[in-house]
Amino acid sequence: MFSNFMVCLNAVLPIFILIFIGGCVRRFKLLSQEEVRRVNRFVFLVFFGPLMFENIYGSSHTGHINMSAVVYAFVFVLAEIAVITPAVMAIEKDNKKRGAMIQAMYRSNYIIMGLPVAMNIFGKGNVAMTTVMISVIVPLYNVMAVMILETFRGGHVSPISVIKKLARNPIIIGAVFGALATAADIKLPMAVDTVLSDMGSACTPIALIILGASFSFERIRGYAKNLTIVVVTRLVIVPAVGLTIAALIGFRGIDFISLLAMMTAPSAVSSYTMADAMDSDGALAGAAVIFTSGFSLMTMFLWLFIFKNLGMF
Repeated sequence: MFSNFMVCLNAVLPIFILIFIGGCVRRFKLLSQEEVRRVNRFVFLVFFGPLMFENIYGSSHTGHINMSAVVYAFVFVLAEIAVITPAVMAIEKDNKKRGAMIQAMYRSNYIIMGLPVAMNIFGKGNVAMTTVMISVIVPLYNVMAVMILETFRGGHVSPISVIKKLARNPIIIGAVFGALATAADIKLPMAVDTVLSDMGSACTPIALIILGASFSFERIRGYAKNLTIVVVTRLVIVPAVGLTIAALIGFRGIDFISLLAMMTAPSAVSSYTMADAMDSDGALAGAAVIFTSGFSLMTMFLWLFIFKNLGMF
C-alpha cells in the first residue's frame, strides 16, 4: 500500500511544485499578466513541437501502440460531448456560458498535466503510446471546440478553416514529423537530436510554471454554480465513467495510464484562449482552467492511487 502511495505521490508532486513556483512568480510580480500570456503563447509555438517529436522519435517502445485504446479514447470524447451538451443546455440558458462550460468539461489539459504523469510513472522514453494518443485526441479536441463555440455564438463552421488551424498547430506538426522520422528510421545528427531533446525537456516545467502564474481566484465571482458543475464533471464524473469502462474492457499498463492522463487532467489552458477569441464567456473559461487545475492535483492523485491498488498499472 505504501509503495503504491509513493508511486502516485511522485507522479503528481512535481506538477504541484512547479505550479506552486508559478504562483510565487505571480505573487512577487516577477511577470505581468500580459507577459504571462506572451510566454504561454511562446511555449506553445516553440516548445510543444519538439516535445511531441521527441516523445515519438526518442521512445524505446515505439512498437507498443495499442490502437484499440486510441480508438476507445476517440469514441469516449465524442460520447462525452454527446451527453454533456444537452445536459448543459438544460442547466444554463446563456449561449456564451454554454459553449465555455461544454468545452471546459470535455477538453482536458492532456499535454501539460497528463503527459507528465505518464512520464513520471513510466519514464521519458517509454510514453510513445501516450504521445500517439495525444496526437489523435488533441486535434479532435480542437475540431469539436471550434464547432461547439461557433454554434453557440450563432456562426457557421468552415471545414477549410478548421483544417488550416490544425495544419499550423505545432503539436500536430511535431507528432507528424516524429512519426515520419521513426517510420523512415531517420537518424538525426547528434547536435540536432540534443537540441530537440533539450527543448522537449524544457517544455513541461515552463508550461506548468506559467500555468501557476496565471492563477487568479478573483475570477470566481458570479460563476460559483457553473464552476462547481464543471469541476465535478471534469475531475470526478468523467474519470469515474471512462476509467471504469476502460478497466472492464481490459486496458492495463501504459494503455490505461494514457487514458487516465487524458480523463483526469483539468480543463485545457487553450480552452480559455479559444473561448475568448470566439466570443464565448472567456472569464468563465479562464476560471474553469484555474479551478480544475487546482483541484486536479488532489483528484489525479486519488484516481492514480485507486487504480494502482486495483492493479491497473
